[in-house]
This record gives sequence, structure tokens and C-alpha cells, in this order.
Amino acid sequence: MTATSRITTPFNAASTAAEVVDGVDLTGRRAIVTGGASGIGIETARALAGAGAEVTLAVRDLDAGRRTAEDITATTGAERVGVAPLDLTDRASIAGFVSAWDGPLHILVNNAGVMAAPETRTPEGWELQFATNHFGHFALATGLHHALAAAGGARVVSVSSAAHLRSPVVFKDIHFRERPYDPWTAYGQSKTANVLFAVEAATRWADDGITVNALHPGGIRTNLQRHVTMEELDRLRAQMSAGGASTPDWKTPEQGAATSVLLAASPLVEGVGGRYFEDCNEAGPHEPGTRTGVAAYALDSEAATRLWKVTEETLSA
Repeated sequence: MTATSRITTPFNAASTAAEVVDGVDLTGRRAIVTGGASGIGIETARALAGAGAEVTLAVRDLDAGRRTAEDITATTGAERVGVAPLDLTDRASIAGFVSAWDGPLHILVNNAGVMAAPETRTPEGWELQFATNHFGHFALATGLHHALAAAGGARVVSVSSAAHLRSPVVFKDIHFRERPYDPWTAYGQSKTANVLFAVEAATRWADDGITVNALHPGGIRTNLQRHVTMEELDRLRAQMSAGGASTPDWKTPEQGAATSVLLAASPLVEGVGGRYFEDCNEAGPHEPGTRTGVAAYALDSEAATRLWKVTEETLSA
């Protein structure tokens, strides 16, 4: 395998998280899954715990987190499933989570997110989707860098989306202060940021033995779509079909979690970093007229470095 070869695996769009991690022993490894009490976060956490990892569900709703932890324990027999409060839009909450973490961290799955939300701003004036999906996870990952470096061979997983194809990061107006707000453009921009984070972090943290990758989990009906009606999603899919783009079948949450689990735990991607995966394989370049592949601007190293610096400056202000 060379630095430029595309990574392929025996798994595909129909594979489940349990299948991907079958035979993998994560005993002694510690993992955090943000948004681990809903959607594919649950199945990501379940698969990692089932393989022997100690898993912490980082969630806003502690009651939902506790119910999920109990369910994972009941279905897998894993008893080391914990719950901790985390609000990705609240810098104090992130700082509290980071300060409470003790010891090494082997796996960080940046899974939580918000999709196509109506125009909303944080107290700092940041656009909500960018603040949640990118700023929050950036602050968490960089805050836990010491724990990741201490683990030796740690992995960070950045859950992006095919929606990144909707927009690059618009540096001159990230927070829609001058341009009209569009929920899908804002979501797409934040998902591009998730890929750019993986590109830059993989470079910056390589000497610490930390690998970082991004992924598109596929289309899954989950609470992520709480701001979007099923009619709207079906309309968008029909629009894609009319434009000639393929519209893959909906995945189950177990299938949707498979690529996250692959990047978090599989020996098949050992040492791989700074790449974008979909359907359990590294994605090729995006081709116009499709909704698959990765946009060139999402892998652009200059944009990745610029975003890192902009994010550091924003969070330190």
C-alpha cells in the first residue's frame, strides 16, 4: 500500500458495524462517542463496547445516555459503558468534559451533529451548525490531544456527510452575516469542515501516532433529521434523481455506523490518516452529477490549514 493508493476493504454499503468489528479485540482500549445516545451513535458505541472497549457516551441528555448505556450492556454484556455530559455549543461544557477525562484515550468518534437547522446563533454569534459540527468537535479533540497522544496509536473519527458536496467553507462569511442563510448550505459547509479537520489533524498529529479520518455514513433515518420532515428529505432525493444523481437506499442505523466503526477499530485501516471514506471504503473523487465521492476542496491542504488557524483564533477570542 502506497501513500496514494485508495483503501478498499471486504465491506460495503450493506455491512453492519457488528460485521466490521467481528473478530477485533478492543479490550483495554477506551473510546468516546459524541452523540452516543441516538442514531448511529448508539450503534457505533454498541459495536465498540461489544468488541471489548470501555466506552463513554458524551451526550447532552444524560437520561437518554443512561438508558442507552443500559441497553448496550444488556445486548452485549459489556459493563464498562459510561455516560458524561457534553454540549458542543458550550465552551465551558467542553472544557469541563476535557478536564474530567483522566488517562489515555484510544478512540474518539466525533459523531454528534445538527442538520439543516433554522437560522440560529450561539451566544457568541456563531452559526449553530458550524459551531456544533465543527467548532465543538475541534475544541473537544484538541482538548483531548494529550490523552490521545498518551494512548499510542489513537484514532479520531470525524463523521462528515455527502452534504459536504453542497458547499466549501466560505471563509469570507462562515456565519452568514452577509449572505442569505440557507440551512442546507450551512450544513454542507460544516460537513466540509469535518473533512478538512481530518486532513489537517492527520498531518499535525502524525508524530504522536494519532490517525484522523472522515466519513460519510450514508442516508439513515435518525433524530439527526429532527429539523427536516420526511417529505422534505424525499423531495431532495427526488430532486437528485431528476438531476441524474443516484439516490442510494436508506441504511439501517447498524449499517450507518459501519464506516465509523471501521475507522475507529479495524486493522484494515491501521496507520491510515487524512482520508474520506464512504460505504466502508475510501471514496474516490466526486464526479459531477453524482452524490458520491469527495470534493477536491474538502481535501485541500491549504484550506485545511487555514481553517485550523481560523478556528483556533475564533475559539481563543
